Amino acid sequence: MTVPVSVPVTALDSLGMFEAAYGMAEQMAAALAAVETIDGLPDHDDIENVLVLGMGGSGVAGDVLATVAGPFLPVPLVVSKDYELPGFVGRGTLVVAISFSGGTEETLEAVGEAADDGARIVAICAGGELARVADDLGEPVLRVIPGIPMPRAGLGALVVPALVVLEETGLFPGATEWIALAIEQLRRRVERERGPRSVAQHLARSIGRTVPLVYGGSPLGYTAAQRWKASINENAKAPAFANRIPELCHNEVAGWGQHGDVTRQVLTLVELRHDHEHPQVGRRFELVNELTAEVVAGIETVQAEGEGALAQLLDLILGGDLLSLHLAANEGIDPGPIPALEYIKARLTG
Repeated sequence: MTVPVSVPVTALDSLGMFEAAYGMAEQMAAALAAVETIDGLPDHDDIENVLVLGMGGSGVAGDVLATVAGPFLPVPLVVSKDYELPGFVGRGTLVVAISFSGGTEETLEAVGEAADDGARIVAICAGGELARVADDLGEPVLRVIPGIPMPRAGLGALVVPALVVLEETGLFPGATEWIALAIEQLRRRVERERGPRSVAQHLARSIGRTVPLVYGGSPLGYTAAQRWKASINENAKAPAFANRIPELCHNEVAGWGQHGDVTRQVLTLVELRHDHEHPQVGRRFELVNELTAEVVAGIETVQAEGEGALAQLLDLILGGDLLSLHLAANEGIDPGPIPALEYIKARLTG
């Protein structure tokens, strides 16, 4: 196999996480082709609200839906990452249950409660108990395309069918057009990242062994920042933190008044910018930079590219995924296995 230019030859990558990240656009295209007409969806007029269930990498798909589609839906869309359901769930609720494995215990418990409350359910999974439950209820099951090494590497395959569900119900017309634009941008990003001017490689070298503090502007930037944090945690096995502007301007920024001699050795501020920010968010970024310049190791800015909110969000997310993989490669860490998470699962079920 030919190793891409931007993958270190010595990189330990037992599950093929680099290639999975580089293949995000093709993954989305394959997922779109795999989604045929979805039978059994409720009528548009019968949907009073949408609840997306999911944890971890599957839960990020819900965050993407809330960020990209939520502002345009005629009904509220809420993401839940818990065992319990919000109190509003009832017969007018469309529950989109996303579990890559089909065995996520929080999602399964919430789906059972939603079914008892009379909600309509769509399952997006590779199979497992979630598929069985949905089948028994006579509800649609959209199967995740095969060949994805880990749930966090399957974001595109989870987001696409969820967006198509919203389009098929008439809640989010034009979703497939947004998907096509995102695929185009991801292909452009990958072409650049495979070359000698990889933004992710450069950023990984700049961050080094400092702890990334990722700030995103408005909902889109913050959703990307949360994903950056999680990818660094899981792939590089390293700490990272995330927050959002404008909210952090009302609290966190006050914490930079002390301990600058420590924080400037430990933290690198990474700012995720995009074209959908409120004008005042841009001004707040400038002011935050003024306050933090002397108390962090450095300030790095990543600008989203692409047409439309979905394209820009996924462009930022892919950049963070690749950054986390380069951070892992630089330290000789295999990004695929996640022993800490498996330990918790084993202890809970043992």
